Amino acid sequence: MAVDRDMIPFNRPYMTGKELFCIVEAKLGNMLAGDGPFTKRCHRWLEEQSGCQKALLTHSCTAALEMAGLLLNIQPGDEVILPSYTFVSTANAFVLRGGVPVFVDIRPDTLNLDERLLEAAITPQTRAIVPVHYAGVACEMDTILAIARRHGLLVVEDAAQGVMARYKGRVLGSIGDLGAFSFHETKNVISGEGGALLVNAPDLAMRAEIVWEKGTDRSRFFRGEVDKYTWQEVGSSFLPGELIAAFLWAQLEEAQAITDQRLASWDHYHAALAPLEAKGVLRRPVIPEGCQHNAHMYYVLLAPAIDRQAVLSVLKQNGINAVFHYVPLHASPGGRRYGRVSGTLDVTNRQSERLIRLPLWVGLTEVQQERVVEVLTRAVT
Repeated sequence: MAVDRDMIPFNRPYMTGKELFCIVEAKLGNMLAGDGPFTKRCHRWLEEQSGCQKALLTHSCTAALEMAGLLLNIQPGDEVILPSYTFVSTANAFVLRGGVPVFVDIRPDTLNLDERLLEAAITPQTRAIVPVHYAGVACEMDTILAIARRHGLLVVEDAAQGVMARYKGRVLGSIGDLGAFSFHETKNVISGEGGALLVNAPDLAMRAEIVWEKGTDRSRFFRGEVDKYTWQEVGSSFLPGELIAAFLWAQLEEAQAITDQRLASWDHYHAALAPLEAKGVLRRPVIPEGCQHNAHMYYVLLAPAIDRQAVLSVLKQNGINAVFHYVPLHASPGGRRYGRVSGTLDVTNRQSERLIRLPLWVGLTEVQQERVVEVLTRAVT
């Protein structure tokens, strides 16, 4: 099928050029199963970059969140507070253990969990809070942690979109008790599919390694700490293969350069779209003080009177693949079946219907961005 060279895709997975060399190195080393040399390099990089107690690669961010559900020992009826405006894995990971997602509204500025609504959502059944760092912009973690500690709750950061982003100097994913990253091909740093669990609570580190290794102490055996390995508790096969880790290593080595290039494109959009915000036809992203984002995405919120589908159609007709984002979980069949709502979700409902994500990837040119802005301007004015 012919490729339209003028089409501007929403995403284009980036390769540094070193990935295939790392994959060949892994093959020549006859180490294709998980937890080989490249896995260990990735673990070390993540631990040094974040300061976490232990980092463990997983085959997806979904798997990392599922590990969190096991480590928190979620039981049937236990409640976990999270935003409705997130990917289904945030809820599924706890529903799999019999947990009940409790959906709270989001902030109108960052679209992150509204920390002011947390205490009203807490019940005797509440076990954890799961803040989701939307677009790589940090939630208000100091307040969330203070509330969690006051009520004896654990905090699991869904930092799927937050690799290389920070909150008051701290790496996203390293602030709560546990944190989950995604390396899916739509993220900034990729391995096709892939993820990682960051373990920050010291008392969870050893258990995390056991859960990661199918419920066994296999890792301790290979370190010579036990003379044989045995089944210790419930776990599963969460490791990615070594070829995935090799691909990821090539990306992690260039993580700062990738972030810098994305930030340049994000900044270009932000400046170019300021006149449209001044006209009141859209709102640009808000980055609170103390939040160092990673340019995971650039979105706009259209004015209420503007038909989002009509704008998306105009962009598509002009060869620009822009998209909207989540359908809120509370409005889905699964959300109604497995979860409950705390308070109203007016902001979630309103903002989710207005949001458009613009193309953003390493290699996107300023000329292409100017075309996106020009077509968007025609569509909204």
